[in-house]
Amino acid sequence: MADTTDFSTKCQILADLWMEYRDDEAFKELLDYADLGFPIAYLIDNGIIENSQSTEPFIESTFDLLLKLLKVEDIGFEHLNHLFEVAEENDKLN
Repeated sequence: MADTTDFSTKCQILADLWMEYRDDEAFKELLDYADLGFPIAYLIDNGIIENSQSTEPFIESTFDLLLKLLKVEDIGFEHLNHLFEVAEENDKLN
């Protein structure tokens, strides 16, 4: 497992969260605040646009905000459920 999540996986995680949890109250504030990062991640993940120097900061900052919300460190997540599993485990320990 990598030390940190690779860029394409960050895009996949953010895109999946945006599509599957956009109506979830737990993520409403984050989704409203990062209203560009999530759709950009979706567009990159689905090959509609390519990553560039102008899109990368949106992805990185949105992913960092998600990690802060879930109170987890980046350990190299493989997908959204992996991130949720780690967040849930950390929550049980605290």
